[in-house]
Amino acid sequence: MTAIAVVTTVASRKEARTLAHALVEAKLAACAQISRIESIYPWKGAIEHGKEYRVLFKTLDEHYPAVERAIRELHSYELPAIHAFPMMHVSEAYAAWIEENIRA
Repeated sequence: MTAIAVVTTVASRKEARTLAHALVEAKLAACAQISRIESIYPWKGAIEHGKEYRVLFKTLDEHYPAVERAIRELHSYELPAIHAFPMMHVSEAYAAWIEENIRA
């Protein structure tokens, strides 16, 4: 099993916490981390600049489709950023903890 980090961004701390709690409680993610960030990006012909919150979910590769679906269902953005990357060189004990806290 491959541990992955799934990342999305949202507009408010409240939405970040809602997503984090929902996915951890549903056992789709073993952990969710919330960080305040600054984003600059083009959107509908204008360059946008604003504060956002990044939510990083620790999960398993096989659960990515369900994690993405849950994020899309709860997300307020028209086009949410949702992407994942593998966790390289994860300690054996930590990888086991992630697996224990994800639904089978």
